[in-house]
Amino acid sequence: MRKDKSDDDTPPEGGSRQRETWHGEKRSNATHESSTDSEARVFRKSRGTGAVLCYLGHVLTDNRHGLVVNAQVTQANGTAERDAATDMLADVALVADRPLTVDADKNYDTAGFVASCRENRVTPHVAQNDGRAGGSAIDGRTTRWPGYALSQRKRKCIEQVFGWSKTVGRIRQAM
Repeated sequence: MRKDKSDDDTPPEGGSRQRETWHGEKRSNATHESSTDSEARVFRKSRGTGAVLCYLGHVLTDNRHGLVVNAQVTQANGTAERDAATDMLADVALVADRPLTVDADKNYDTAGFVASCRENRVTPHVAQNDGRAGGSAIDGRTTRWPGYALSQRKRKCIEQVFGWSKTVGRIRQAM
C-alpha cells in the first residue's frame, strides 16, 4: 500500500477492475509500506529480482561441524548483513577460547567490516572484491595462508542451513 494511503487498485468509473501496473515507476521505502507490518522494508536480493516487503535472516555457523551458533532477524537495508555479522561475531568472541575466523562472500569485503572483525580478535576470511572502487579490504597478510583457501571452500556450507530450514524446518517464508 502506498504511504499516502491511496488504494493501488481502485476500480475506475465504469466498473471494470483495472489494476495499476507500476510500469516505469519505482517502489521504495519512501513510497510504500506494509499494511500489516509497518517495520517491514522494501528490499531486493539481487539485480533482476523484484523488490518485496521483507526482513532479513542471518545465521552464523561453525565451519567444522556446520552447527548454528547465532542467528538474528533484522530490518532489510543495505548494511544489515554486515551489521548483524558484526554483532553476532562480537557475542561469539566474548566466549571463544581459541582464535576465530569468519568466512564470508564479497559483500563483506569492506574496510569497516574487516576492521570490526580485527577489533573482536576475529580473522576475516572474506572473498576479495577486487572490482570495488579502492580495491579489496583484505590484503596479502590474510590471503597468503593455506587456511584462507580452505575457508573459501568451506564458506559455501552455510547454504545447507538455509536449505534445511526451507525444506524440513518449514520456515520458507522467513528466509
